[in-house]
Amino acid sequence: MAQKNDNKVKKPNIFVRMGRKLKETFSELKRVTWPTFPKVVKATCVVLVVVISFTVVITAINYGLQELLKVITSINGLGE
Repeated sequence: MAQKNDNKVKKPNIFVRMGRKLKETFSELKRVTWPTFPKVVKATCVVLVVVISFTVVITAINYGLQELLKVITSINGLGE
Protein backbone atom coordinates (compact mmCIF):
# COMPACT_ATOMS: atom_id res chain seq x y z
CA MET A 1 0.00 0.00 0.00
CA ALA A 2 1.10 3.51 -0.67
CA GLN A 3 2.03 5.56 2.35
CA LYS A 4 0.04 8.68 3.16
CA ASN A 5 1.89 11.87 2.44
CA ASP A 6 2.04 13.32 5.97
CA ASN A 7 4.09 16.34 4.98
CA LYS A 8 1.23 17.96 3.08
CA VAL A 9 0.87 21.67 3.67
CA LYS A 10 -2.18 22.14 5.86
CA LYS A 11 -4.56 24.89 4.77
CA PRO A 12 -5.11 27.56 7.47
CA ASN A 13 -8.58 27.74 8.97
CA ILE A 14 -11.27 30.03 7.63
CA PHE A 15 -10.72 32.79 10.20
CA VAL A 16 -7.02 33.08 9.41
CA ARG A 17 -7.78 33.27 5.70
CA MET A 18 -10.50 35.89 6.26
CA GLY A 19 -8.13 37.92 8.43
CA ARG A 20 -5.47 37.87 5.72
CA LYS A 21 -7.98 38.88 3.08
CA LEU A 22 -9.23 41.75 5.23
CA LYS A 23 -5.66 42.94 5.81
CA GLU A 24 -4.98 42.83 2.04
CA THR A 25 -8.17 44.78 1.36
CA PHE A 26 -7.24 47.57 3.75
CA SER A 27 -3.72 47.78 2.36
CA GLU A 28 -5.20 48.12 -1.15
CA LEU A 29 -7.58 50.86 0.02
CA LYS A 30 -4.61 52.85 1.34
CA ARG A 31 -3.12 52.86 -2.17
CA VAL A 32 -6.29 54.03 -3.91
CA THR A 33 -6.21 57.50 -5.46
CA TRP A 34 -9.50 58.99 -4.35
CA PRO A 35 -11.16 61.67 -6.52
CA THR A 36 -11.25 65.26 -5.39
CA PHE A 37 -14.48 66.81 -4.13
CA PRO A 38 -15.08 68.92 -7.29
CA LYS A 39 -14.72 65.79 -9.44
CA VAL A 40 -17.24 63.95 -7.27
CA VAL A 41 -19.71 66.85 -7.50
CA LYS A 42 -19.27 67.01 -11.29
CA ALA A 43 -19.81 63.26 -11.69
CA THR A 44 -22.88 63.40 -9.43
CA CYS A 45 -24.35 66.22 -11.51
CA VAL A 46 -23.78 64.27 -14.71
CA VAL A 47 -25.56 61.25 -13.23
CA LEU A 48 -28.49 63.36 -12.06
CA VAL A 49 -28.86 65.03 -15.47
CA VAL A 50 -28.86 61.65 -17.23
CA VAL A 51 -31.40 60.18 -14.80
CA ILE A 52 -33.72 63.20 -15.10
CA SER A 53 -33.41 63.15 -18.90
CA PHE A 54 -34.32 59.48 -19.10
CA THR A 55 -37.21 60.05 -16.69
CA VAL A 56 -38.62 62.79 -18.91
CA VAL A 57 -38.23 60.68 -22.06
CA ILE A 58 -39.81 57.57 -20.53
CA THR A 59 -42.67 59.63 -19.07
CA ALA A 60 -43.32 61.24 -22.46
CA ILE A 61 -43.35 57.85 -24.19
CA ASN A 62 -45.70 56.50 -21.50
CA TYR A 63 -48.05 59.45 -21.90
CA GLY A 64 -48.03 59.11 -25.69
CA LEU A 65 -48.81 55.40 -25.56
CA GLN A 66 -51.54 56.04 -23.01
CA GLU A 67 -53.19 58.60 -25.30
CA LEU A 68 -52.83 56.23 -28.26
CA LEU A 69 -54.57 53.51 -26.26
CA LYS A 70 -57.41 55.92 -25.43
CA VAL A 71 -57.82 56.74 -29.13
CA ILE A 72 -57.79 53.08 -30.14
CA THR A 73 -60.32 52.04 -27.51
CA SER A 74 -62.64 54.94 -28.29
CA ILE A 75 -62.64 54.02 -32.02
CA ASN A 76 -63.82 50.50 -31.25
CA GLY A 77 -66.37 51.71 -28.74
CA LEU A 78 -64.64 49.93 -25.86
CA GLY A 79 -63.75 53.01 -23.88
CA GLU A 80 -66.06 54.59 -21.32
